Amino acid sequence: MQPGIWQILIVAIVVLVLFGRGRISEMMGDFGKGISSFKQGMNEETRKPSESSARIEPPASAPASSAAPASTESGEVSPVDRTAN
Repeated sequence: MQPGIWQILIVAIVVLVLFGRGRISEMMGDFGKGISSFKQGMNEETRKPSESSARIEPPASAPASSAAPASTESGEVSPVDRTAN
């Protein structure tokens, strides 16, 4: 069942009575500002990757780590921590 013109009109009158004409126009203004700021934020996000991609430098090569276990002064072999990689 789709709402008819009378149901929509009754709901509109009830909303107008509850909120008043000034409050509804204020809410619509806030809604418009929200949409504008959302669009502006989306435009900034699309610009950021293109601007930063021109300035991206290749990462410096990391020093190669030894796969052999490290030995301590007493000659004991300690395990290598592989969770850091």
